[in-house]
Amino acid sequence: MKIVTIGGGSSYTPELIEGFILRQKELPITEIWLVDIDEGKEKLDIVGAMAQRMVKAAGLPWKVFLTTNRRDALKDADYVTTQFRVGLLDARIRDERIPLSHGIIGQETNGAGGMMKAFRTIPVILAIIKDMEELCPNAWLVNFTNPSGIITEAAIKVGGWKRTVGLCNVPILMEKMCEAAMEDKDLYTKFAGLNHFHWHRVWNNKGVEVTDEILHRIYGPDRKKDFAGVKNINDIKFNFEQILDTHLLPCPYHRYYYISHDMLKSELEEFAKGETRAEVVKRTEKELFELYKDPNLDHKPEQLTKRGGTYYSDAACELIASIQNNKKTRMVVSTQNHGAISDLPYDSIVEVSAVITAHGPEPVLWGGFEAHTRGLLQQQKAMEEVVIQAATTGDYGKALQAFTVNPLVPTGSIAKTLLNEMLVANKYYLPQFKTAIAKLEADGVVYNPK
Repeated sequence: MKIVTIGGGSSYTPELIEGFILRQKELPITEIWLVDIDEGKEKLDIVGAMAQRMVKAAGLPWKVFLTTNRRDALKDADYVTTQFRVGLLDARIRDERIPLSHGIIGQETNGAGGMMKAFRTIPVILAIIKDMEELCPNAWLVNFTNPSGIITEAAIKVGGWKRTVGLCNVPILMEKMCEAAMEDKDLYTKFAGLNHFHWHRVWNNKGVEVTDEILHRIYGPDRKKDFAGVKNINDIKFNFEQILDTHLLPCPYHRYYYISHDMLKSELEEFAKGETRAEVVKRTEKELFELYKDPNLDHKPEQLTKRGGTYYSDAACELIASIQNNKKTRMVVSTQNHGAISDLPYDSIVEVSAVITAHGPEPVLWGGFEAHTRGLLQQQKAMEEVVIQAATTGDYGKALQAFTVNPLVPTGSIAKTLLNEMLVANKYYLPQFKTAIAKLEADGVVYNPK
């Protein structure tokens, strides 16, 4: 088996390598190729050397190759995993700080920042697919690149790569939280929605639904303790009456939609101190790579959990193992709806519980949502579709439509001002918007870091 990881210089890579090592009896790996771009070569060399030490320490004969030539790596690959960030962490910092400078939520995968990240990333994933068509036409594409659901939809519906599965570690974190709340590891959970925009229900091993009980234990005023959330989201309390009314457990990212004002207030405080999540992550990454340089380090360091990628390898590696061995593992993935959610189109990409087979995910039926959740879900999916249209055409009007549909961006002149500034700030990574950006610059639009 040949596995290729694009974005191999990521600080997450040791987590991935650990996951493969733990599944060595299930995965007949011979080669792992870590791929990055020239600007990321220093990090690739550091983390790649550590990956080689990890494999050697495990006593495995696998060969770990490092390259900045994607085509060399893709030749005859069986699985291609993607975890890249177009524009590196500096682009994420802009995605967060520019909206916040206008008093608008700035977040990596939601709101204006998430859309801009998609604009940068979709052309790259489509170019990767073009190479795969030629060099590894039977490979599976396992996408962890954010915004994962949008990128997965672009890969399948625009790129035509049906063997694509999107992943996220958040559902695993949510399952662990429910187990901790109930002090029971024998629970059945069912998820449905979109990436970073899902809900889930839970049953115990007696067949009794315990969703409302968990809502009370985790979020209720009578809760006995606090439960750890997701590291990159401020753990501000939901309005309990609202989420209890849904009788569904929310995704942590729903805070941006259910309690937008509270989240914005918290973000603006961090922004004023130069402590947006992206800036914190950049400092954490610097510390991690200093650790990775240690020639004696041959295992994943505990500090990696601060980066926010906990259980990443459980998702990516277990997915590959389940496809490879037809294990029929139940996982939460981004895949084609195929009727699982009745409120969304049959071919749309959704994040749902699924059974992972040798032919890919088989979604678990969810049905429909109540009006309050259905409305949010359908608006979010419409936004994702328009974002893909804008990213693939470079059409300024489509981009403005996406900013207008997104509920985290105020409409009118502020949406246009924000879009214009973010396009100019990202011009190096947005060749499809070249004409629109040239016009904006001619009209005097500039990016002034704030």
